[in-house]
Amino acid sequence: MSYITSPDGAQIYYKDWGKGQPVVLSHGWPLNSDSWEAQMLFLAENGFRVIAHDRRGHGRSTQTWDGNEMDTYADDLAALIDALDLNGVSLVGFSTGGGEVAHYIGRHGSAKVAKAVLVSSVPPFMLKTPDNPGGVDIEVFDGLRAGSLADRSQLYKDLAAGPFFGNNRDGQSASQGMQDAFWRQGMQAGHRNAYESIAAFSATDFRADLAKFDVPTLVIHGDDDQVVPFEVGGKASAALIAGAQLKVYPGAPHGITDTHKDQLNADLLEFLKG
Repeated sequence: MSYITSPDGAQIYYKDWGKGQPVVLSHGWPLNSDSWEAQMLFLAENGFRVIAHDRRGHGRSTQTWDGNEMDTYADDLAALIDALDLNGVSLVGFSTGGGEVAHYIGRHGSAKVAKAVLVSSVPPFMLKTPDNPGGVDIEVFDGLRAGSLADRSQLYKDLAAGPFFGNNRDGQSASQGMQDAFWRQGMQAGHRNAYESIAAFSATDFRADLAKFDVPTLVIHGDDDQVVPFEVGGKASAALIAGAQLKVYPGAPHGITDTHKDQLNADLLEFLKG
């Protein structure tokens, strides 16, 4: 088991597979690094050193009482990059992990970063506010919080069986195993950590972070994403990042790391090798 120690003493678990140019993968809510297994195996087999960590409070990392917000998530990512002495690293973030990547660049700069990829990611700003009228109503996130407090095990089952993998759409059929893996990872997260992370991914404004992107960036998003709507997420982010490349997966749901893993793997490889 491999760990680094964050500035406040939290133990952050990570996987480190393969050899070559480093790629760091940041996972979504309420998951952990296991959610990247398909991409880790593929990229490591294709000549990259692939690292994925469990965000604090998730998976095998310390379930801290505090620090369940984007500033600390980004600082933990910086601690990982520093501890492993990574340079020329490509940062890939899925969903909440895309916010972590964006906030890392916003807080720590891009001196150690070669490329960035945002997959089904929460930037630039999910929450509907007066200056973000196209965002998602706070009642949606309040519903997640209420479900988490009432019966979070069932909440994760419902998300996996419905909008996360698009199983509530005709023609979509995420396997039971895929749904079970989502539930298992969610239940490994600390209750407070996962609860507070809802605010972290929904109410953090990443627009200033995206303005600081000065590395080649690929944005990938499904246009039937019911968790982070395409217009709110990928389309808006690509418009704010100078020179960003946008790839849209027609009819794809949020969880494309699983449902579209072959297409995603190929697109990641092409971009990282380009």
